[in-house]
Amino acid sequence: MPWEFKDDRPIYLQLIEQIQLRIISGLYKAGGRLPSVRDMASEASVNPNTMQKALSELEKTGIVQSQTTSGRFITDDILKIEKLKKYLATEQSEKFLRSMESIGFNKEESIIILKELGEGNNNE
Repeated sequence: MPWEFKDDRPIYLQLIEQIQLRIISGLYKAGGRLPSVRDMASEASVNPNTMQKALSELEKTGIVQSQTTSGRFITDDILKIEKLKKYLATEQSEKFLRSMESIGFNKEESIIILKELGEGNNNE
């Protein structure tokens, strides 16, 4: 999963989002050790201080935990990870519905379109 950034928001916020996606997708395993700040910053092509800020914010949420001599680890609390996954899915769904509304579809029409896509019924 490549690191991708846009100019519309601070990089550290985008790092938080991308690390969260790596956690819920299983790229970073529950209970697993994260790479060092320097390694992650190098991989993402960002300043280590920016990566440090993102990881510190993730620590505040409890998704990432710091162990003084051992580094940082992903929480092993599967329920916390599932809660994050549902939160991110809800956030994306709300964004999708707002976007669909802006082009003239109400919630019900948008859901019908999604169902049709899911069933492979793409009537163009």
